[in-house]
Amino acid sequence: MNGMMKAALRFSSFKSVANPLKQALLPGSTVAGTTKQHFARTLWHMCSTKSEDSKVSSLKFYNPTNLCSCGCGSQRLQHTKSEQELVQFLSEEIAAECKAQKIKSIPSKVDDFEVKLNGADVTLTKKTANETVIVNFNVNHTVDTDGDSEPELNPNMDRPDFAELKSKPTFDVDLQLGDQTLSFTCSFLPSDSVQQSDDYNDIFGIDEVTIFNGEWNDKAYAVAGDVLDGCLYDLLMNLLEERGISNEFVDKLSDFSTAYEHSLYIALLENTKKFVSGK
Repeated sequence: MNGMMKAALRFSSFKSVANPLKQALLPGSTVAGTTKQHFARTLWHMCSTKSEDSKVSSLKFYNPTNLCSCGCGSQRLQHTKSEQELVQFLSEEIAAECKAQKIKSIPSKVDDFEVKLNGADVTLTKKTANETVIVNFNVNHTVDTDGDSEPELNPNMDRPDFAELKSKPTFDVDLQLGDQTLSFTCSFLPSDSVQQSDDYNDIFGIDEVTIFNGEWNDKAYAVAGDVLDGCLYDLLMNLLEERGISNEFVDKLSDFSTAYEHSLYIALLENTKKFVSGK
């Protein structure tokens, strides 16, 4: 046997050893003790995508959902009976409050004072050449029935309608001149205690007076209005009136506070409805 024939035999032997998979498929051959039949069945289970015995194709997969089962489209899984009743009541209450709303759009000015709103806080500002007048108040817990208005009699109802709700907040008046501030805390007087005379009938009074430099802090001395000398009290009231804090202005302040508080109440009802309904 010449050299070329020997080389061909070595190459043939090398191919059979280098390809054990092909060798395993030949009749009677084995790979690492595995017969052809077992090896072929293993490949079938590894590579097959269909099997009559497989139950995977019969499984059904469901995508999870957070939508309410009642069909309202909310994020809640289920609305309780109390939630459904509350949402229905809120819808009716919102419609009634919107119908009773006297001022649909909150004005940007009260007399000559510019309006700035921050939640329940209200700031009214008026600037002059030398002085800045700032009125601050909060509308929370300021609504009560108007004692001056009588309940309306409705012949179709067993009882009269309730009197109109009015907001009468306590308010601060700051007279700022440079770095110094003369500050008054004022409040509405009860209807039955409003002073009646030929000269005046104030609808508000001074509760406290203080003066301070820079920012206020609780170290600043303050005096109650009811212990002030009567003449001094009247002069301070005249000072406020000259700055625009008159009976007419305070009455407009009450109307503004009433309208703004009502708009916040309607917004609270709407947000509560959205929260309960999950929308």
